Amino acid sequence: MKSPARDPASSTSATATSAAAWERPAAWSWILIGGLTVGAFDLLFAMIWWAPLGTSPIRIPQSVAAWIIGRDIAFAGGATTALFGAALHFYLMTAIVAIYHVASRGRPWLLQHPLRNGAIYGALCYVLIHVIAVPMFSAAPPRRFLLDWSVACLLAHMLLVGVPCALFARRWHEASGD
Repeated sequence: MKSPARDPASSTSATATSAAAWERPAAWSWILIGGLTVGAFDLLFAMIWWAPLGTSPIRIPQSVAAWIIGRDIAFAGGATTALFGAALHFYLMTAIVAIYHVASRGRPWLLQHPLRNGAIYGALCYVLIHVIAVPMFSAAPPRRFLLDWSVACLLAHMLLVGVPCALFARRWHEASGD
């Protein structure tokens, strides 16, 4: 039995239809997905960095919890404080995504160069969180300055937090023609 001939025009229109078929999700759900994505990137980065030094993965979210409840309580709290730290971390990362998303409305230049602008935004977020807020307001400020860790965190925030924030914002705004 002979198969029906393919119409080249129909395959072109099918491709165009599938590209246009992506409907923009609600902003809150897109921001939440972005927050979960960058939060996971950031946590995995820290876990991979500290693993060769024998640091248990549970210590990473506990360290975030320590910002609020103090180092001794956070490390003694087991899975409970690790979950609290993870929730705090994902909340913070979602807020970071939301801020870029809102800032990019009506500012097309923030969307036009997501690698450059996202990297700058990630560096700014790193400075605000790890250079200003945590040392000044944390219940468990850093005990010592580790240059290699600080540089790695700066780069991670630029590439794993800032750039995805910009890419998420661009994708969402492009879908609506903003």
